[in-house]
Amino acid sequence: MSEKAKFFSRSLFFLITISIFLLILSSFSLVQFPSTHFIPRSVFKLILVNSTSFFLKPNAQTELVKFPFFSSTDTNLSMRCGSLSCPNTNVGASRCYRNKTCGRNQAFRKLKVFVYDLPPEFHFGLLGWKGNTNQTWPNVDSHSRIPPYPGGLNLQHSVEYWLTLDLLASNTPQVGTAVRVQNSSQADIVFVPFFSSLSYNRHSKLHGKEKVSVNKMLQTKLVQFLTARDEWKRFGGNDHLIVAHHPNSMLHARKKLGSAMFVLADFGRYPVEIANLGKDIIAPYKHVVRTIPSGESAQFDRRPILMHFQGAIYRKDGGAIRQELYYLLKDEKDVHFTFGTYRGNGIKKAAQGMASSKFCLNIAGDTPSSNRLFDAIASHCVPVIISDDIELPFEDVLDYSEFCLFVRASDAVKKGYLLDLLRGIEKDQWTKLWERLKEIAPHFEYSYPSQPGDAVDMVWKAVLRKTSSVQFKRHRKNRYARPEAFLKRI
Repeated sequence: MSEKAKFFSRSLFFLITISIFLLILSSFSLVQFPSTHFIPRSVFKLILVNSTSFFLKPNAQTELVKFPFFSSTDTNLSMRCGSLSCPNTNVGASRCYRNKTCGRNQAFRKLKVFVYDLPPEFHFGLLGWKGNTNQTWPNVDSHSRIPPYPGGLNLQHSVEYWLTLDLLASNTPQVGTAVRVQNSSQADIVFVPFFSSLSYNRHSKLHGKEKVSVNKMLQTKLVQFLTARDEWKRFGGNDHLIVAHHPNSMLHARKKLGSAMFVLADFGRYPVEIANLGKDIIAPYKHVVRTIPSGESAQFDRRPILMHFQGAIYRKDGGAIRQELYYLLKDEKDVHFTFGTYRGNGIKKAAQGMASSKFCLNIAGDTPSSNRLFDAIASHCVPVIISDDIELPFEDVLDYSEFCLFVRASDAVKKGYLLDLLRGIEKDQWTKLWERLKEIAPHFEYSYPSQPGDAVDMVWKAVLRKTSSVQFKRHRKNRYARPEAFLKRI
């Protein structure tokens, strides 16, 4: 190599070394002296925006501190990921929603919701509530004044009730994701307060001389009301939210209102053009067994039952697998697989059985999902999901493989497969699933007033994550709206 080439090579190496040194020096300068550094702050943010860690110390100007690879036992980390609270203060900040929502814009803003003032016959009137003349809503300031929701199996589909209560109270000081607005033009979403599951459970049958059930009549009136509203016409209902959690609710109206966003239990009885993951929300059932406090949850050696299932065994469609599994497992000494209902003392027996079992089977029935999964979570019994077509709540922010086991239906019915699998899981492996199960359990608790990270809050956050696609559709529709408006003035 010539002397000239060597000189050029050395000069280039020296220049690169100096540049790297200045960049590192500027980085530390940004941390220690935010107002004075070599590289403009805006440029430095661009460099870090896709980085795996933020080396910014918390101060008055900076709230977000993200260390994705810290362990969950680091007690020095804040219990908040930005302004997003972890639902359980025993969970390390690095596991807050598994770091998947921390740092996103939607975690830092409220979901603005406009609520239609539908007559009480669509909501609390179905609970027997009667307000004063021209009174649409009950007073939610006092628990004693709030109409209770029916118990038993009615309760499992009560999502509509909890979301509506949360919106009615959203103007009072509280920590929550959704806030009610009075002007629909300011809203991210338009909420339709129809207790459709309750309407189906209580009023889908004909009574007396009725020719049309109350449930069908209310759906017909709802379609007429919505399709006549300017809010619906504006975007064809894309920004409307309808809760239809019971698989048979909204049966008569779902096709006409299919452009709206639905809150559902699963997609088992919906055609894909009406309901799909692209636009709709899967919400958890309201569990009916008692929630086991974390400190009272039985450990591995105190759960003598290997696997537990109690429920209807003879089902149609995809639920036929229950019958096959029953005949495979019914005689095993450490397996509880029996027919059972929630009537009478059924709920108490199911709760006791789940709390004494290591694994709880969640098998497809008439639909892919059932409340049994959420009863298992409340009991800290590791769920074994045998339902190939199931969709799960909040799966974009929760990794269910960390606290559930998934078994394909074709494998589950092989003789000995399920027993060998579960008996082969060691104590430390089960305990890891159980510990994570206790951490995420608060995400599936419906409560009023709602709490950060509970089921109500998680549903609203799921809706908030969907609003970007709603806004995308809005903006596309507005492409030619302005030029057309100008032409009308000419």
